[in-house]
Amino acid sequence: MEQTLAILKPDSYANGNAGKILAHLEAEGFTIRGLRVVHLTEAQAGAFYAVHSERPFFGSLVEFMTSGPCIPVALERENAVKGLREVMGATNPAEAAEGTIRKLYAANIENNAIHGSDSPENAAIELAFFFSSSDLIAAR
Repeated sequence: MEQTLAILKPDSYANGNAGKILAHLEAEGFTIRGLRVVHLTEAQAGAFYAVHSERPFFGSLVEFMTSGPCIPVALERENAVKGLREVMGATNPAEAAEGTIRKLYAANIENNAIHGSDSPENAAIELAFFFSSSDLIAAR
């Protein structure tokens, strides 16, 4: 089993889609191992997305991620990182496959409903950003 991080972004929270997205993830075989609601500060969002700090969209990403509460979620299943990337769909919802989370719930390329770790190595780093090991429920 592999773990990964998803973040239901502020647009998902504000639009009342968080429960639908969590249900979608469970229907795709993910088990929720940890979950919390947070309102990121500018410093927290900047630190989390530091890998993108030189990219032109960094400022608007930090602004968006601090615009309201979001929900970091620790997920587990076989091939969790790859599976989540497939279930999320393309970053641009206009290019996302039918039935993916972003096709169903994202408004545009910036307000795209969900973040997912892009590698097992980054998943470990990102999970540790939001959860201590004692926060995560162990598999039965």
